[in-house]
Amino acid sequence: MFTGLIERSGSLEALSGDPRGRTARIACGPLASELSIGESVAVDGVCLTVVRTGPLWFEVEVSPETLKRTTLAGKAQGCALNLERPMRPSDRLGGHLVQGHVDGVGTLTEILPEGEGKRARVLAPESLRRYLVEKGSVALDGVSLTLAALRGAEFEVALIPHTLRVTTLGEWRVGGTVNIEVDLLAKYVEALLAPYVGARLDRKER
Repeated sequence: MFTGLIERSGSLEALSGDPRGRTARIACGPLASELSIGESVAVDGVCLTVVRTGPLWFEVEVSPETLKRTTLAGKAQGCALNLERPMRPSDRLGGHLVQGHVDGVGTLTEILPEGEGKRARVLAPESLRRYLVEKGSVALDGVSLTLAALRGAEFEVALIPHTLRVTTLGEWRVGGTVNIEVDLLAKYVEALLAPYVGARLDRKER
């Protein structure tokens, strides 16, 4: 479990393999010495397992399912990546509960200056729109953010200067893609209520 508060940025040093599965080597500086094999790390919001470590890097194996559902397959060598280790039970929950299980990929349709920060608009996949609530939480490329506005199929997030400095969000460009993880609680509430909602609809149809 993660919080969506990025610890540091790393970079993609190498991506080997093929669409059936790839191994990514990620340069992360001194953070590498704190990682253990088998540990989870969120990479641009995707929960991955450390399989090797070096002095200034670690490696993760990326499954075909992950390549299909996230932006990782399209990452170029040298690109920056948001990194976060799992939260500990004693940690403060400064962001929101994030699993690192990406629900879909969105497209950046507009990025505008807003004071000293920016405001970004994202086109969400249709399957995720019911989970998006104004002033609710969403994780984009692993960063915990608040939905500032909903506009049909699109939603907006406000990016403060600090977020732009310490994450990769400052490099966002219109037309780029982002990993989206919707609010965990919304998905569980829907799953728990679905049988009851279905039963009530069946009774009405009769």
